[in-house]
Amino acid sequence: MMAGMRKKEREGRNIIVYGVSRGLGAAIFKKFPKSEDTIFGVSRSTPSFINDAKSSHWIEADLGAPIESTQKIAEDLGDMPLDILVYNVGIWEEKAFSDAYDFESVPADEVIKMVTTNITSAILHIQALLPNLRLSANAKVILVGSTWGLPNHKGKELVFSATKFALKGMLESLREIVREDKIGVSVLSLGYLATEFEIDVPIKRVLEESHYSMIPLQDVLSAIEFIASTSSATCVKEIIMPAMIDENV
Repeated sequence: MMAGMRKKEREGRNIIVYGVSRGLGAAIFKKFPKSEDTIFGVSRSTPSFINDAKSSHWIEADLGAPIESTQKIAEDLGDMPLDILVYNVGIWEEKAFSDAYDFESVPADEVIKMVTTNITSAILHIQALLPNLRLSANAKVILVGSTWGLPNHKGKELVFSATKFALKGMLESLREIVREDKIGVSVLSLGYLATEFEIDVPIKRVLEESHYSMIPLQDVLSAIEFIASTSSATCVKEIIMPAMIDENV
């Protein structure tokens, strides 16, 4: 197929979002697509909100098994052009973000699972879907990172932090690999999210009940929409979003 035909503009976008079973991933899946878009949601467990709409699809995949899940996603998407890929995956230590956290007691299998899910799967899935992204006239790769991946943060969660730093390193090289394809590659470095609130809860209520200590999911969606709205001439490298009163960064 000729390159000009491969990148023909289409009415709707094809979107894939990882980690849609709950939290931010669920919010993106439910609220980000426009009516003419087709979206694929990836998670290990079945999301409660998945419906039978032709434009909405769920793919069961365990990112803790990166080779098998990569093959599954690649087979399901086939040679479909892919406009937006959002890798929203980030597991952390069992006792992370609490006074009970103790790096020296983190089991080896927990370390391996985190690195496999947060980094190895991200690399393999993006590698497998690059041919699909190249078929888009304005493809975007958006990786959901963390303020734990920023220099001089104050968190103690070593393994989680290491994977988020690795994510940013991966992003820098990926950007060079796809520069000639004009594929945008971005990372969202997010602070504490108000994931206990559903996306339909008004922002005012989220702010009041969280005492302004957490980022409403609507704010993150706005950042994703901004990245997706930019042309193929623009590179949005990183958006850093800590909560206003977050002193971790």
